Amino acid sequence: MPKVSLAFFMVAPVYGLIGMVWGVIMGATNDHAMSPAHAHLNLLGLVLMSIMGTFYALAGARASARLAWINFWLSNAAIVIMIPTLTQVLTATPDQMPTLIPIISIGELLAVLGLGTFLASVVSVWRAKDA
Repeated sequence: MPKVSLAFFMVAPVYGLIGMVWGVIMGATNDHAMSPAHAHLNLLGLVLMSIMGTFYALAGARASARLAWINFWLSNAAIVIMIPTLTQVLTATPDQMPTLIPIISIGELLAVLGLGTFLASVVSVWRAKDA
């Protein structure tokens, strides 16, 4: 299995555990104000990272290692920036929003670039002669 696949599989359960514990805390306190951030963490962190890791494991050497690692780092940077900022956005006052919007926008842009890089990897493998 390519090392990049293991990297995706290493971070996915970490994000998943954080998301699960967060969900348990929300349920125990009956405070679901952070549900959008919790859902984004589970979807981007656990689900999408697992899908990407699976793809790179199945594609093996046919996938560009360079694109795969760019995909990994862009996607992780997106999560690390976007999720904490989203929690702040969800509780922000209107005067705090001008500070938060540029930060969360960077995280969103990184997420889009990460998924775009993943798409480029998939297309690259699909177009390969031995695919």
